[in-house]
Amino acid sequence: QKEIQFLGNAVNNPVRPLVAILGGSKVSSKISVINNLLEKVDTLIIGGGMAYTFMKANGLSVGTSLLEEDFIDYAKDMMKKAEEKGVKLLIPVDSVEASEYSNDAQIKVSENGIDDGFMGLDIGPKTIELFSDALKSAKTVVWNGPMGVFEMPNFAKGTNAIAQVLSELDATTVIGGGDSVAAVNKAGLASKMSHISTGGGASLEFLEGKELPGIAAINDK
Repeated sequence: QKEIQFLGNAVNNPVRPLVAILGGSKVSSKISVINNLLEKVDTLIIGGGMAYTFMKANGLSVGTSLLEEDFIDYAKDMMKKAEEKGVKLLIPVDSVEASEYSNDAQIKVSENGIDDGFMGLDIGPKTIELFSDALKSAKTVVWNGPMGVFEMPNFAKGTNAIAQVLSELDATTVIGGGDSVAAVNKAGLASKMSHISTGGGASLEFLEGKELPGIAAINDK
């Protein structure tokens, strides 16, 4: 019940600015979430593997990064929709790229897209700065999905940096989704967050705007 109320207030009746951070690997699994959040947030931050589809939609090369070709047009539409609604939609401006999907791979930071033969596995330092700045004025933050392959130490910096920034905010911070929760726990920052959603699926369904038992009642108050 506490969880439902928390998520309900965070998205439907938030203290603004409301910033949502979406990460994780696939745009396709977060479509309803993006659609719903664009109606509600002031700023939408996109990181993780799904960012490369947005970067490609923005005309940047993404090397061998995770890419959902079928969703490039969707990403274009969403960027346009955000602009029309006056929502700031932020995507990475640099990436930590690797020659292969391994912590021991050759690594470099690239700006303006990913180099041929490399894959982006984390957000780069300038992006960490960009995202952190966007979060500083936030009063409510909803975070779902890591910024990179945080299981590998070399690609965990982005996710850890975001967790750190959130832990220092004077804001309501709602963390949902197994990976973000794991990252926050791993960084030892769980106690600094307002709410950690353990029901990964439920928090995602909620962010999609689906009615969950108990939410309807809160929305009517």
